Amino acid sequence: MAKKYGKKYLAAAEKVEAEKLYNLDEAAALVKEIDFAKFDSTVEISFNLNVDTRQADQQLRGAVVLPNGTGKDQTVVVFAQGDKAKEAEAAGADVVGGADLVKRIADGWLDFDVAIATPDMMAQVGRVGRVLGPKGLMPNPKTGTVTFDVAKAVEESKSGKVTYRTDRDGNVAVPVGKVSFDADKLAGNIKSISNVVIKARPSAVKGTYVQHVSIASTFGPAINLDITSL
Repeated sequence: MAKKYGKKYLAAAEKVEAEKLYNLDEAAALVKEIDFAKFDSTVEISFNLNVDTRQADQQLRGAVVLPNGTGKDQTVVVFAQGDKAKEAEAAGADVVGGADLVKRIADGWLDFDVAIATPDMMAQVGRVGRVLGPKGLMPNPKTGTVTFDVAKAVEESKSGKVTYRTDRDGNVAVPVGKVSFDADKLAGNIKSISNVVIKARPSAVKGTYVQHVSIASTFGPAINLDITSL
């Protein structure tokens, strides 16, 4: 069955040339212009990559601090004890704990956006791995969320750090800000994450690595990007 679109979506889509590859500055301005949501929509970039995610060495996963933030206040929890717990609290972590925090999560509490842990706490955190993993909340060294430098990790998460990873079809989707951002700030964030993803090209990949890139607001139509402008 064909998907039905509302009048506002169709009106927005008419302003986008479906076959055109927009340069970065054009796309950043257009995604703001055509947004029709009654709230401050999130703008997301999507990459389609020529990678075989069945191969471990072709799976991308990492993190980057966007230069202009995400426009969202991140609730950060930290699994730490002793001095490291104090460092996390001083850096602005919302909740800090050890076994008590593990139990709280095991009991169903998941009202947070980022989880950070010191390496010595991972054995305890692993007890709630089945809860955190599917939500994308499990601390991981590749994203800088398993570290003894908890102050830096908390500060980065609070200031606009986003994570990225390939799905099974080789796609990577990352939020790059809000439609309320100035176009140049959106463009700066898009450029930042694009540089990271492009540089992360696995050595085993043959042929064209980045197949397609687009941006879109929460309910808006996709705008195809000219990869050479990134």
